[in-house]
Amino acid sequence: MFAYPFLWMISATLKPEIEIGEIGLWSSNFSLRSYKDVISKIPIGRALLNSLFVSSSVTFFVIIFGSIVGYALSRLRFFGRDFIFGVILFTMVIPFQITLIPMYILMVKFGWVDTYLSLIVPGMISTFGILLFRQFFRDIPQALVDAAKIDGCNDFQILFRIIWPLSKPVIITVGILSFMGSWNDVLWPLIVIRVQKLMTMPQLVTIFKVGGQAEGQLGAQLAAATLLAIPIILIYAFFQRYFIESMATSGLKG
Repeated sequence: MFAYPFLWMISATLKPEIEIGEIGLWSSNFSLRSYKDVISKIPIGRALLNSLFVSSSVTFFVIIFGSIVGYALSRLRFFGRDFIFGVILFTMVIPFQITLIPMYILMVKFGWVDTYLSLIVPGMISTFGILLFRQFFRDIPQALVDAAKIDGCNDFQILFRIIWPLSKPVIITVGILSFMGSWNDVLWPLIVIRVQKLMTMPQLVTIFKVGGQAEGQLGAQLAAATLLAIPIILIYAFFQRYFIESMATSGLKG
């Protein structure tokens, strides 16, 4: 029951327009015409590369900065640590729409509108990623950290050479969540990107459907949606074991 809507969507992209309304999955007239229509009407290949670049960059920085902050909040002792953690948690309940206009004004003042920077920089820090890293790092034995300090390691060496190799599940989990969040983002790219060659895949697919380029063809719209969903499905299917392991071991406790 869960898989059927996805199978129907894929099947509908291969059917003639007149057969899409049928419930069954099979058709004797399968073709790739819907995909050809999408490729011929919009630069879906360039949009795919843009989304891969932006999402990969955001994911990379979220993992780097999130692990650094998570390590500081879980292992270092300094004045105001708990207060800073409380502020970070508080930001999770602030709706994105509240910060939308101030963020756009900053992008305009920095001159980053219609550049990749406007898509990457605002997403480089993830509060949920910091929370996951902090909770996972708290479960690592302190004796291991103390032994590394005795051997002369500084905090960055402890993090990247000792803790990171033990944190594959949480790193992959934060990576998946960050990649999915950046990949599926539509509202922010619609605001800061107006040049078609810089548009991300979700943005271009949205304009393709809403802007009339699809010309009311349901098959082409579903084909565009399928091309948008496939990378996320493949990534999650490949890394789901680590994703579930991290959720089970980090526990979001304490």
